[in-house]
Amino acid sequence: MRPSPHHARRARGLFGALLTSLVSLAALLTTASAAQADTTICEQFGSTTIQGRYVVQNNRWGTGETQCISVSDSGFRITQADGSVPTNGAPKSYPSVYNGCHYTNCSPGTNLPAQLGTISSAPTGISYSYVGNAAYDAAYDIWLDPTPRTDGVNRTEIMIWFDKVGSVQPVGSAVGTATVAGRQWQVWSGNNGSNDVLSFVAPSTISSWNFDVMDFARQAVSRGLAQNNWYLTSVQAGFEPWQNGVGLAVTSFSSTVNTGGGSGDPGGSTACKVAYAANVWQGGFTAEVTVTNTATSPVNGWKLGFTLPAGQQITSSWSAGVSPSSGAVTASSLAYNAQIAPGGQVSFGFQGSYAGSFTKPAAFSLNGTSCTTA
Repeated sequence: MRPSPHHARRARGLFGALLTSLVSLAALLTTASAAQADTTICEQFGSTTIQGRYVVQNNRWGTGETQCISVSDSGFRITQADGSVPTNGAPKSYPSVYNGCHYTNCSPGTNLPAQLGTISSAPTGISYSYVGNAAYDAAYDIWLDPTPRTDGVNRTEIMIWFDKVGSVQPVGSAVGTATVAGRQWQVWSGNNGSNDVLSFVAPSTISSWNFDVMDFARQAVSRGLAQNNWYLTSVQAGFEPWQNGVGLAVTSFSSTVNTGGGSGDPGGSTACKVAYAANVWQGGFTAEVTVTNTATSPVNGWKLGFTLPAGQQITSSWSAGVSPSSGAVTASSLAYNAQIAPGGQVSFGFQGSYAGSFTKPAAFSLNGTSCTTA
């Protein structure tokens, strides 16, 4: 039977009303889902997981006052930060998001701890949102230990300070500057009573950055604060507030650790040897550096890390790119000498100036592997 125009209009009207109701219900469910996605954590060491692969923790360890964070799937925001502590001491807390293991709480599916010598790269990305009415630092933490421990404090902590507000400073004292991962940093070194701390402080605020964690891990190796047979146990991004902190937020975080392509022997035996020959005169010197690959596999592309003694500065170099000119230095291979066969050698040199008495660098690392010296 053919419907009358009235019945047709009525049918269309009922369908339209039903469609409107379904759209409204979908919107309501979407709003409810979004509201449920945010989790508030006020427990001292409360935590939750995001994206099925990272842990967000409140981690209020330095004060008895309340701290709360609101956690979304992309990060977290500090919503309550009561009390304050003196800025010449330890901070109140370290709310953060991490990949790896922290006091036996391991992020889902993580491949950490992983031995440094087995890690080919560890790409990561972080975005922060800052406030001005507080005293804090925004820090990316990299934890290293001689053992694959998943509990307690590790031996060495690397801190990358993206921002700081107020009269706060890293552990220890300033030891110079360094170029790491293409950026210039003020470098601090010290010990907080529990572990060594190597800090890289940005001279100006960084809000967002993608980088390789291994660039900083190799700095710790070249400075004698870790070895290639040590383990990366976790990477963490968050804030250390001393005063206030409401509104500080991590708006995005990513971390991947690629293993299986590291250089050298992952078992920890020495994979390289370095001979350092210097010709010294009053106020100046030249150095010839010979690197021997003592591993059983070839090196394809090399970076030799070492720290110039205080007062020394490089003015020119040959057969390698060498930067920066002072402090923690990295010599990088050129196209024609990038490969070192097993048992093979490569040499490069540089000229420099010095003040005071002349001494040689104390330690060298090849692609993150500590070398013996001839």
